[in-house]
Amino acid sequence: MRSHFFNPSLQKFIYICLCFVSINSTYVFAEKADRDKPIELESDTMTSDDSKNTSVYTGNVILTQGTLLIKADELTVREDNQGFQHSTSIGNPTTFKQKREGKNEYIEGSAQRIEYDGRMDKVHLYSKAWVKKGEDVVYGDYIMYDANAEFAKAMSGNTKNKAGETVPGGRTRAIIQPKKKPQE
Repeated sequence: MRSHFFNPSLQKFIYICLCFVSINSTYVFAEKADRDKPIELESDTMTSDDSKNTSVYTGNVILTQGTLLIKADELTVREDNQGFQHSTSIGNPTTFKQKREGKNEYIEGSAQRIEYDGRMDKVHLYSKAWVKKGEDVVYGDYIMYDANAEFAKAMSGNTKNKAGETVPGGRTRAIIQPKKKPQE
């Protein structure tokens, strides 16, 4: 039984998932050294279906890789026919945290569901979503990050998830701390 989780393109998912918010229109880099660290994955159960190129980890899922920490109730990883990884983490909530490159701060976030599309390099956070970079925070019912375009979008109100279901909500909110001025 092989685990699709250790595929390099899925490691890219982990890296992108934690780099996906650009609160002040500057690209956020997670700790680069984490990509070279081993992935440790704990769960109550793991099921791998090679015929469908799918692995499912359920029950108190904890993934660590260097400074990266992801927690979920369930993590599903699928590889398409072209070798792209797609994953969905579900939790109440599912969370992530990782140290930022060259800074003594973390990027972290949470949602009820986080989906990654490896073909398009997009991360989608659904329902009660928030992402925090340092002291800056963005909240929304839906947050999307396109790694190719380095573009982030947060929405609230009645949004639709990938299944086409309407997700009710309120307003998008951001808290952005003032930038420290250089001392003269």
